Amino acid sequence: MSTDKLLSVHNLCVELSTAQGRIRPVDDVSIDLRRGEVMGLVGESGSGKSLTCRALMGLLPGNVTSNVTAALEVDGEHIDISSTKALRRIRGREIAMIFQNPSSYLDPLMPVWRQIAEPLLSREGLGRGEARAQAVALMRKVGIPDPPNNARAYPHQLSGGMKQRVMIAAALACKPKVLIADEPTTALDVTVQMQILRLLLDLRKESGLSIILVTHDLAVVSMVCDSVNVMYCGRIVEHGERNDVLGTPAHPYTKALLSSEPSLLGEGEELKAISGQLPPLNKLPSGCRYRSRCEFVLERCADQDPELRAVHGAHLAACLRCEELAGRNEALA
Repeated sequence: MSTDKLLSVHNLCVELSTAQGRIRPVDDVSIDLRRGEVMGLVGESGSGKSLTCRALMGLLPGNVTSNVTAALEVDGEHIDISSTKALRRIRGREIAMIFQNPSSYLDPLMPVWRQIAEPLLSREGLGRGEARAQAVALMRKVGIPDPPNNARAYPHQLSGGMKQRVMIAAALACKPKVLIADEPTTALDVTVQMQILRLLLDLRKESGLSIILVTHDLAVVSMVCDSVNVMYCGRIVEHGERNDVLGTPAHPYTKALLSSEPSLLGEGEELKAISGQLPPLNKLPSGCRYRSRCEFVLERCADQDPELRAVHGAHLAACLRCEELAGRNEALA
């Protein structure tokens, strides 16, 4: 895997106007993605994972007033993230995205080849015959059986796994460098989940594709990701290489997520639920946002809002006790 940065986003903030006032569901998020890297973006529902990715794509909901700011660079080119025109230009060609429920994004009245070929027709200017041929080739590439015949199928005629493969094929149509996969296996059974994850890894190996994998499943992260970003209440609270974050978690939230994942527990270890719930974004606590749920909380956590700092090398965590947690996880357990 290359050490070159392909995607850099610094100080990403998303502000939304709501009936309760202005909220910031994504707050000062910075991410660097290397060429050929699979990066996991993990956290509970509502932590800001999907909104972060949608902001990078310029796909925020149109029914809310939003303000997005960040320094964004893709393959060495600076992109004005506030410009709809700039984001539309890179969408599909530089960065593409697949979603967790393909049935919600595929047109039920259009054959799947046309949905895969749509960007080739509208953005690349290909003729209908050539676009269809490339769509069939993409279907073959993502493992859809009998592509010439299945190209004529409609979404309702395909299984959930096949629909997700259609979404992946459509995302790859304009040969993007970065693929954002937002919970791509959530609605699939275990066997099909593994097939889709294996497909993503094969695509990375074949074409050098870089992938941001949005998930709440740390078991998936442990299998396929090179690095991990853990989000809580709109912020990155821990970042590092997979083995560092999962092996020596330095933030109490990461530690709690690991303790609540059955497949990652050793024999005889107790499964623990995370107490409490995410605080409302319009009523965030002072100091550390996680402190009301934290089993390692200190009095000063109410006054100090910790920033990400180095635990060891590139392993970062936003906790006043991060070095202690990373160095003495067993003692603190």
